[in-house]
Amino acid sequence: MAIPAVSSLPEIQEIPDTWRQKHCETQRVLRRRSKLLISAVTECVSVLCDPEASIVADLAYQHTVANPVRFSGIGVHTGVQARVAVLPAPAGAGLVYVRTDVQDRDNRIAVSGEAVCKTQLGTVITNAAGVTVATIEHLMAALVMSGVDNAVIEIDGPEMPIMDGSSLDFIRGLDRAGVRRQGALRQVIEIIDVIEVIEGDKRATLRPSDGFEVAFEIAFGSRAIGRQAVDLRMDPAAFRRELADCRTFGFLHEVEALRAMGLARGGSMDNAVVIDGDEIMNPEGLRRPDEFVRHKALDAIGDLYVLGAPVLGRFEGVLAGHALNNALVRALLATPHAWRLRTLAPELAEAV
Repeated sequence: MAIPAVSSLPEIQEIPDTWRQKHCETQRVLRRRSKLLISAVTECVSVLCDPEASIVADLAYQHTVANPVRFSGIGVHTGVQARVAVLPAPAGAGLVYVRTDVQDRDNRIAVSGEAVCKTQLGTVITNAAGVTVATIEHLMAALVMSGVDNAVIEIDGPEMPIMDGSSLDFIRGLDRAGVRRQGALRQVIEIIDVIEVIEGDKRATLRPSDGFEVAFEIAFGSRAIGRQAVDLRMDPAAFRRELADCRTFGFLHEVEALRAMGLARGGSMDNAVVIDGDEIMNPEGLRRPDEFVRHKALDAIGDLYVLGAPVLGRFEGVLAGHALNNALVRALLATPHAWRLRTLAPELAEAV
């Protein structure tokens, strides 16, 4: 192939000024966008390298569910089907249960330590009109361990669905719904002195701590359970990892007596670990070797959240149950010198 002589090459035209201006403007836009991208990446890296500051700032504010979330199922004690909707609520509203099936009187129950009216094999809350909602503890544990301060919980029956006997379905639903930060600072209950209730060999205690810790011990004559203990430092991730899937349990020989008392009418191996003598009756067995004591810890977390604020302290339960957990809540309310309400980051108050 012949190479053309230089003189025969086409003349290179001069680039018009308008093209040159457009090119320069494009370069300026690209440089500006690059700087913004670098700034954003730098900010993300700084948060990842120093997550504590970001986490503390987020924990300092109240949250509600970002989207409604719904559950349905049978009540373990009443045997009554119920549908539940957890809905967003304004900052400062707290947790309020609404019995949508009750229309002839006040059907709203604001969660508080004083609202608890029964604690036999579950926690029941009531209002001045005598309207109740039973077995709230598993949802309450899921709410506090999802950082939900404010929500309306609508229910069309007398008892929360037991689901699979743990908090797992509630946690999964809340995780799908997400949480939304609100423009008010969160208060926590900081334990500053020991609070303790003792009944025979049973004990429930709150002690000062720089975090939220839960320790529990149980002892049963059945070799299926025996003596078990757990001691955990709690946060949302730890709850999901260590406790959320641990189910409630009961003994086969107690079922008929409980049903005669109006309890356990919806209980089955679909929603509880059932023990017969020294044997586990559930075909799938246990989810964890110490599932029993871990469920007791889960219950305690839910029972404490009737206080309406997360606890900054260490809970210790020895052979305790709902009754003693609630006695501890009432002891706390009766000894205001042993605790204080505290914001996690008071310096953020100016930004609210």
